[in-house]
Amino acid sequence: MLFSQDDKMLKPSEHGSRISDLYLEAITLDPTFNFSVDLQQTLQGRRLLIDEIPFPLEVLQEHYEHGYIQYHYGVKRIKGLYECVRCGNQEDALFARFGCARCKKTCTYCRKCIAMGRVSECTPLVSWGGSVETFQYETPLVWDGVVSKGQANASSELVSVITKDSELLIWAVCGAGKTEVLFEGISLALSLGKYVCLATPRTDVVIELAPRIKSVFPDVIVHSLYGGSSDPRCLAPITIATTHQLLRYYKAFDVIIIDEVDAFPYSFDAMLQRAVQQAKKETSSTIYLTATPDSKWKKKVYQNQIESVTIPARFHGHPLPVPEYRWCGNWRKYILKRKIPSVIMVWLQEKLESKRQAFLFVPSIEVLEDLLPLVREISEAIEGVHSKDPLRKEKVASFRAGVIPILLTTTILERGVTIPKTDVGVLGADDGVFTESTLVQIAGRVGRSTADPTGEILYFHFGKTGAMVSAKKQIMSMNKQAVEKGLLK
Repeated sequence: MLFSQDDKMLKPSEHGSRISDLYLEAITLDPTFNFSVDLQQTLQGRRLLIDEIPFPLEVLQEHYEHGYIQYHYGVKRIKGLYECVRCGNQEDALFARFGCARCKKTCTYCRKCIAMGRVSECTPLVSWGGSVETFQYETPLVWDGVVSKGQANASSELVSVITKDSELLIWAVCGAGKTEVLFEGISLALSLGKYVCLATPRTDVVIELAPRIKSVFPDVIVHSLYGGSSDPRCLAPITIATTHQLLRYYKAFDVIIIDEVDAFPYSFDAMLQRAVQQAKKETSSTIYLTATPDSKWKKKVYQNQIESVTIPARFHGHPLPVPEYRWCGNWRKYILKRKIPSVIMVWLQEKLESKRQAFLFVPSIEVLEDLLPLVREISEAIEGVHSKDPLRKEKVASFRAGVIPILLTTTILERGVTIPKTDVGVLGADDGVFTESTLVQIAGRVGRSTADPTGEILYFHFGKTGAMVSAKKQIMSMNKQAVEKGLLK
């Protein structure tokens, strides 16, 4: 018996039979083929569905009987309540039932994490329980860059936390150079044979971060995982992934670094927070990175519930650009009448004439789609991008290359995007979607490079909000701290 839950049995599917045939053929062609080694590489540090494992059920059964792999319930029922073992879902409305071809009964599955493959009552999650593959690098870091005083202090704290397997919050302003702060800590972890994961809520950040990490750790295997990426089928010394991808990992990492811990969806989704906890080993270190901690994190810092370090200045030693308020009238009414507020019109024309690129953030996809044809009457080179745009990656790349002079965007580009010599405007900064955190992050797109450490950030509004005032106050407070600590030029 491979697996049972009550009276339900796991039985070979057609998919499993095809895989068996393929591997029988592989053994015929290569008698030295080692199931154990390949299975270990596939399962180490991960918890996968049967259909995600490219091995016949007979091989899994043999390894299970010898204690090398473990089975976990996919969906279990406790006192009449269902719980998804993978994502932790316990909401009855997010479970459904179907006639299952595998167990020949009516089976319950989890709808909340269905995008990662269907987890049901009779489908186990499989993990590796045998010996694990180890590694060790003597000098993995290849980088001759120089860090600022603030970065050096944070890097030292990070190294200390990784050494003693504890937790650390790094509160660093936008553009402080958080990635460079991580280098020494990651290098230490690799020299100690520790598996490292950099997790972030957003795909864009994974795509931008992966080549930067690979360039300074050239001899280390680095995997980047996000929706639509290929599955490497093994655990790498460095994994860069969206937090959703951690649902497939189980007691894998010795060090987990969570970038933008305050960002949506991670900050609002208990499932993703649980995924992080399941993905790290029982003895491990966790580092949280943020430029805009929410009240929960601030409370932990102020009450000394977690070790923390602050970097109030950017790496280039120039102050953060402070937002300016610009009244633009009832911008919603203007757009409904297919008009552009005059102050926005003037600003766009100024950017085109000055040859400086600019982001114009808007509150929603609907506003963007209504506004884009209007601004394209000024210049057809102006583009717009949002989360549902199939050309999202291409447009961001074109903007980065300087082909697009002005890019209208929703909040999808509020974080993780660094483009020199770029000014920023926020249309409808008084809209509820623009929280204090969001407005600070948007302001952080300006003045990030040494060659262009200043720039313009304007909040266009129909009436100032508490979020707008708090965002400006937070930025000015960080500049004040930077001055007090002698971190500015």
